[in-house]
Amino acid sequence: MIKNNIFSIIVALVILFLSLTSSHTFGRVGFINIPYIDKMAHFGFYFLFMSVIIIEHRNSLVNTRQLILAALVPFCFGSIIEILQSGIEIINRRGEILDLMFNTAGIAAALFLWLFYKPYYKDR
Repeated sequence: MIKNNIFSIIVALVILFLSLTSSHTFGRVGFINIPYIDKMAHFGFYFLFMSVIIIEHRNSLVNTRQLILAALVPFCFGSIIEILQSGIEIINRRGEILDLMFNTAGIAAALFLWLFYKPYYKDR
């Protein structure tokens, strides 16, 4: 199982590290002041996570139901991380519903892009 999902596991570990590391670790970059850049990062990380899952399992995802079930993995992972951020005081982070919404948007964008690239009705 680990061999078949190595890239997904690596992406998940990077997301976990970045999500549970104290916000003081990153500090503020003075010359980059883009509003809501953290939300863009949430979107990008979960788009990447779902894309890697799709690519690793592209031969076994034979219908939309399986694709949506596979999308539950990064969604639940992101939800658990947001709960952990709310519950662990040491890391100086806050779990936010808006973060979870951008996680979900990244997952959905990867799903729609895959379905646009490889629609299942053409395979019949």
